[in-house]
Amino acid sequence: MIRIGIINVSDRASLGIYKDIPGQAIVETLNEYLLSPWEKVYSIIPDEQDIIEITLMEMADVKNCSLIITSGGTGPSKRDVTPEATEAVCDKMMPGFGELMRKESLKYVPTAILSRQTAGIRNKTLIVNLPGKPKSIRQCLDAVFPAIPYCIDLLEGPRMECNPEVIKAFRPISG
Repeated sequence: MIRIGIINVSDRASLGIYKDIPGQAIVETLNEYLLSPWEKVYSIIPDEQDIIEITLMEMADVKNCSLIITSGGTGPSKRDVTPEATEAVCDKMMPGFGELMRKESLKYVPTAILSRQTAGIRNKTLIVNLPGKPKSIRQCLDAVFPAIPYCIDLLEGPRMECNPEVIKAFRPISG
């Protein structure tokens, strides 16, 4: 069973002021992408760096998530600290994820350059930071997800099989 952590980083959603639409958008997208059975580990937390770090470490180290996807906290405002929390807990950063997500988002909005999405690896867990808007979440996941199953393979995680009619995972042919 593949365990995937989903974290909505949002002061207002964590207080119940508004619905958790971004987190649900991630779940819906993963349900479309994945043929492999998967289990979600879910959390809605405020924009507090220490809480984000603790949640990331718990999902990676205790709950054994192979992949953690966050939404929110990637902008330039003072409270946006998800990338800093991710960098603090990761052994390696994977800047290509953020670069590709911004490139994809620029097709839709010029303010994509303000987003600071990133990705990194903590032990055997890939952590990917997404923006908080549901439409942007799908655009960004569509761009980077083809590389995620192979990254999980390289981290010795469970094999992720994707629905090729929705998203095509890329794995090099060995030989």
